[in-house]
Amino acid sequence: MSGDPLPSWNEGKVKEAIIDFVARTSSAGSSDYVPVNERIAVFDNDGTLWCEMPVPVQAYFVNDRLKALEPLHPEWQRTEPYKSMLAGDIKTAMATGIKGLAELVMVTHAGMTTDEFSLIVRSWLAKARHPKLNRHFTETIYQPMLEVLAFLRARGFATFIVSGGGVEFMRVFAEEVYGVPSHQVIGSSIKTHFEMRGGKPVLSREPVLDFFDDKAGKPVNINKHIGRRPIACFGNSDGDREMLIWTTVGRTDERPSFGLIVHHTDADREFAYDRQHVLSGQLDKAWDEAETRGWILADMKNDWKTVFPTAARTAQVH
Repeated sequence: MSGDPLPSWNEGKVKEAIIDFVARTSSAGSSDYVPVNERIAVFDNDGTLWCEMPVPVQAYFVNDRLKALEPLHPEWQRTEPYKSMLAGDIKTAMATGIKGLAELVMVTHAGMTTDEFSLIVRSWLAKARHPKLNRHFTETIYQPMLEVLAFLRARGFATFIVSGGGVEFMRVFAEEVYGVPSHQVIGSSIKTHFEMRGGKPVLSREPVLDFFDDKAGKPVNINKHIGRRPIACFGNSDGDREMLIWTTVGRTDERPSFGLIVHHTDADREFAYDRQHVLSGQLDKAWDEAETRGWILADMKNDWKTVFPTAARTAQVH
């Protein structure tokens, strides 16, 4: 790749480290050369590739789906977490924890076929906008990370998304927005089953959690779906800690590895948060371990020239 592969990154140690690692592992003759079939990079989505504040994007989708379904469920106005979610108090609804969130996801994400769900998500993404940034959610992606994805692919890396978000939710937009094809998207899932409807085969989505792809679940799903340890990992929170460890610690193949954490420090252009934020993207343990583990902290305020792409350059999901 000629020219600067990361023009939205400020000059400094972080940018240099990314370019150096990619060059070392993809240049023939380098002592750190890695064959193409082993050049695997994994990326968290929420907070790493697009904005996850004040709550993850999928929480807004859940909220809007609840409103659409509310006429069929008058009891929701008296029951948590539905009551808070319908009132627009997403933070209170999310504070009910995994059990409450799972219940909300089940009623809004199941009861339709996989094709029907994709159409619902696509239609929503075409209209919904971030409440503070006033952009379509597919325009709240990070330009510097788009450049990292493109740079890696140009040097023979396969780029995978490994996220706590719903896998079929992300697959609707991942290829158009990030250039990551559906089969390279790994995420949380609900159970589906095959059936025939009107002589046609469909996959029907059930209100039952199949796999929660977060924390220790991420390495498990990487092994299940990729079958090879990544050599590069990009995250932003403690939810990515085990994935970072799996990528960089105790490798028996002696391959070089790279771990990077996006640190949200820019309250003016995006949001500033780390240790105390428990609803999305808490960065605590992984931050403390970064130096000893050799993980790089990318300071959004100081390392990124720009945060979001211009609207004209952002892929839209229609």
